[in-house]
Amino acid sequence: MPHTFDFDLLVIGDANPDVVLGPLDAPLSFGQHEQLVDSGLLTLGGSAAIMACGAARLGLKVAFAGRIGDDDAGRFVRTALDERGVDTTALRVDPTLATPLTVVLTRPDGDRAILTSPGTLTATGPQDVPESLLHAARHVHAASYFLLPQLAAALPELFGAACARGATTSLDTNDDPSGGWAPDALPATLAVTDFLLPNAQEALALSAAAAVPSAVSSSALSSSAVSSRITSSRAASSSAAGTAPDSIEAAAAALAAHGTHVIVKNGADGAVAHDGSTVLRTDGIPARPVDTVGAGDSFDAGFVAAHLRGLSTADALALAAACGALSTRAHGGTPAQPTWDEAMAALSRNGKNL
Repeated sequence: MPHTFDFDLLVIGDANPDVVLGPLDAPLSFGQHEQLVDSGLLTLGGSAAIMACGAARLGLKVAFAGRIGDDDAGRFVRTALDERGVDTTALRVDPTLATPLTVVLTRPDGDRAILTSPGTLTATGPQDVPESLLHAARHVHAASYFLLPQLAAALPELFGAACARGATTSLDTNDDPSGGWAPDALPATLAVTDFLLPNAQEALALSAAAAVPSAVSSSALSSSAVSSRITSSRAASSSAAGTAPDSIEAAAAALAAHGTHVIVKNGADGAVAHDGSTVLRTDGIPARPVDTVGAGDSFDAGFVAAHLRGLSTADALALAAACGALSTRAHGGTPAQPTWDEAMAALSRNGKNL
């Protein structure tokens, strides 16, 4: 009898307030010198939280699992997720650590600097993902891999359990503040990740690190289907190892050799998908961005929503690109996230009918 799911999507990872300031058109000045910018905004942040809100906005039934502090920032996060239709039953409160906090400084050219106080991120782990909820979602997405070391180490087992129940999985690693890009568990995680969703810079860094062969362990995973994926990943990554890719397409191909479909976001230039043999591309949707914070997370939400609706990878790429572009219409990651109809209308206006 087929397994039934209570949620379309479970998102696990980071959630925090974002203070977005900018654009700053001069170098950041210390020495207690005050600099003025045109706008400031307190809004919901965290790659996982923004993705969850985007998916809910697109009509998915979404649950969130993670950890916040017992403070005003944590209460802000829970309220913001609740107001956007995300189930926060599994959002746990840490009695001692503070809620993470991020300050985003934007520049006129769209670039930004990000300062984050990790707070509860260092303590977030598999114990914050209820087994019942993991089994209740038909897709599981994780984000901010390098900010959550305990959760990252457990992802092979968590994703493996989801795969064994017939769910699909996705991962957006985001940036690695340490610059290492190669934790021990990453190859095993990629082997049970259906869709890897880095941006172009992240894809190049991840693939360069992955060019060094790594052992992939399947000892924690019991599903024969999952074990088969890991075996294939080990063989493919071994044959592909040794050369750091120098283009987005090459980076996507190198990462796809680990057994995952790779979707590389490239801002206004669109996106590239690689499944290990076939490359697909989509152009970006024209936009006049007010703020690009969270655009990649909104792209992720669009891609997963399209996948769960049964769209082809090519159509999912186009829909995701529209979601990313439309999310830049306002300051902050969530205020301008589109509905499904708004995303489809944007595609239609640009001559793309799915």
